[in-house]
Amino acid sequence: MSHDARPGAPAAVLFDMDGTLVDTERLWWDAVEQVAAWHGRPLSPADAPDVLGRPSSHTAAHLCRALGPTAPDADALARELDSTFTTLVADEVVPRPGVLSLLDELVAARIPTAIVTASPRRVVDLVRDTLGAERFTTTIAVEDTVHSKPAPDPYLAAAAALGVDPRACVAVEDTPVGVAAAEAAGCAVLVVPSVAIPPAAGRTILDSLEGADVAFLASLLHPAERY
Repeated sequence: MSHDARPGAPAAVLFDMDGTLVDTERLWWDAVEQVAAWHGRPLSPADAPDVLGRPSSHTAAHLCRALGPTAPDADALARELDSTFTTLVADEVVPRPGVLSLLDELVAARIPTAIVTASPRRVVDLVRDTLGAERFTTTIAVEDTVHSKPAPDPYLAAAAALGVDPRACVAVEDTPVGVAAAEAAGCAVLVVPSVAIPPAAGRTILDSLEGADVAFLASLLHPAERY
């Protein structure tokens, strides 16, 4: 996919997956809630920082600490989480409002796109194929970097795979963990929040992607020119 020739267009648009492209943030919470309940430990809102936007290895380690001496092996718990989540995604995944129209406009404009996520490869591929593999230039799953979000590594890996400068990219995120990763990579960040995220320099917050277009994304890289 060659880059859009219009001046000011993003070099690429890098999308978080869970809660941003598709409504899987809820499904991930449901999967963790189910697995935790099987092991006798109900979830509470206090668990959210160790669940939302986190890879299964992190959440499994958190649950192991919470369960104490009765906890299973962390790797086994992570496999339970991944298996439960994959089943829920296969049964229930749907795109979030405005996602498909924005992706189609980016494809038409020849602007590269990527999925950048802390989810495992098999879930990424399932979501990519559900939304249409032709809508994405590349995908970065949790297995593709040593350090996951909030480290910048996943966004840096996506930019490298696309051959673009991350500072010329727009990242679309929904959680504080993901926003931190995108900002650390140097991206302009569009936030469609699933939890409260405060405003900050270089960060734009929208209720949904409905109405977002290439011109709007370009304006995030050039705020002085924003209409």
